[in-house]
Amino acid sequence: MLRSTLAQNGLPVYSVAWGPDSEKVLYPVGKQLIIKPLQPSSKVLQWKAHEGVILKVDWNPVNDLILSAGEDCKYKVWDSYGRALYSSTSHEYPITSVSWAPDGDLFAVGSFHTLRLCDKTGWSYALEKPNTGSIFSLTWSIDGTQVAGACGNGHVIFAHVIEQHWEWKNFEVTLTKRRAMQVRNVINDAVDLLEFRDRVIKASLKYGHLVVSTSLQCYVFSTKNWNTPLIFDLKEGTVSLILQCERHFLLVDGGSLFLYSYEGRLISSPKVPGMRTDILNAQTVSLSNDTIAMKDKTDEKLIYLFDALSGKPLGDGKPLAHKIEVVEIALDQGGPAIERKIAFVDKNRDLYISTVRRLGKEQKAVKIGSMVHTLAWSDLSNILCGIQDNRFTVWYYPNVAYVDKELLPKTISEKDGSEYTKSPQIVSFVGNRVTIRRSDGSLVHTNISPYPAIIHDYITASKWDEAVRLCRFVKEQTTWACLAAMAITNKDMSTAEIAYAAIGEIDKVQYINSIKDLPSKESRLAHIQLFSGNFQDAEAIILQAGLIYQAIQLNIDSYNWER
Repeated sequence: MLRSTLAQNGLPVYSVAWGPDSEKVLYPVGKQLIIKPLQPSSKVLQWKAHEGVILKVDWNPVNDLILSAGEDCKYKVWDSYGRALYSSTSHEYPITSVSWAPDGDLFAVGSFHTLRLCDKTGWSYALEKPNTGSIFSLTWSIDGTQVAGACGNGHVIFAHVIEQHWEWKNFEVTLTKRRAMQVRNVINDAVDLLEFRDRVIKASLKYGHLVVSTSLQCYVFSTKNWNTPLIFDLKEGTVSLILQCERHFLLVDGGSLFLYSYEGRLISSPKVPGMRTDILNAQTVSLSNDTIAMKDKTDEKLIYLFDALSGKPLGDGKPLAHKIEVVEIALDQGGPAIERKIAFVDKNRDLYISTVRRLGKEQKAVKIGSMVHTLAWSDLSNILCGIQDNRFTVWYYPNVAYVDKELLPKTISEKDGSEYTKSPQIVSFVGNRVTIRRSDGSLVHTNISPYPAIIHDYITASKWDEAVRLCRFVKEQTTWACLAAMAITNKDMSTAEIAYAAIGEIDKVQYINSIKDLPSKESRLAHIQLFSGNFQDAEAIILQAGLIYQAIQLNIDSYNWER
């Protein structure tokens, strides 16, 4: 039954695709692409996309990217605002079909005697030349492991995705067949073959464990022993995402999230009413040892935070709210739960950091970067790296934003990122090595200074003297600045004094000395809070101790006459 005519054009429409929220429709007319909202009053978005007639379009709900294919023998990738992200070279024949894999990581392209598998950024993984004529339509299986094509010679072809590759430290794992993997230890060239009962759907290799989901079961291998995996049955067998942290891993299976220990024990299953789990990906969900964070697709300004062990919302149950839409989130991996931080990038490409456990007070998010296109936390310590405005940037101690914001530039290291080309992606950050995938698909490795990570470890173990000794040995401003901020955070004023003196912050050294001379413990704590700019906390500490005169003096010093 025809409900309504959405649009009428003078040229034929060869393809149509729903938008991710089912509120818009994408279709081509001649060389133009048109995004038409279902609401008649909403603005129509239209742009010239190809030099020839556009034959096929597809729009992925997970990554919100658009594919188009035309008679100009090219396929192109666009964002939902009509900005071109990738344009292929000219093929011999018109591109007759394109189709996104359900998880949005891959897409397939069909042409005359041609089937191509591509990454979401556009570069090509594999090219097959089946004798089929033109491939007019492509459709993926729901688990994203197979693609079917309708061909011009009357045949239907089936293709399976294999040769996927995972790396972690000295191990590399390759999916050699649909039900078999090969593990290679690059140190001694030892090779292990892993065979499975059903076809492999998803896999992840991190933190000394390989987690593999098939259509019925989940296998957990330890890198110390490949022969005896832990196996348990899956509820639905349509795993769309596996995330790992040091102690456990998260499966997005069907309509639910499940957190398992590496021994195969179900720990929790966090639930958000109305959340569409099928469109979650590694940019919109993050996992650490004690916290799960996820971004809501219905209201993209909200980030939901859960206790990993109980599956219950953190604090008062309210999500973390930002001013504008959030694009990517990431939880830090080191340190205690009380200090857990989340970094997120918003639609304007500004990078913010916020504490996860807010302890009754509203914690503001602090901006620490802009024009950030990809980010990752270190797997061991709370060091953050990202590509910021074509420069590879490392924030060695992001928490400095809450302690002494003037110190932030001194804890950052930057180097030219032009070698990574346009729109690179950080694949992993293991130890002090960062792996980046360039826009042509090649991998580039870069190393960062190992010293800040060692200082993080010393501070965790309360080895302040060793940390000072290391800074004196290294003689780098970044290490001294990190140590100064860590000392203030942990209220070790003697170390803070040494570190601030080493980077020439004389005014702060004098203030720290005046704090050390204060008579009572409460006033010392209050002035440390004041040093970090937390005026209300400082006042609360003084009032709690009953030091009314000091509280009045504090407000007079701040010209806060009303108070």
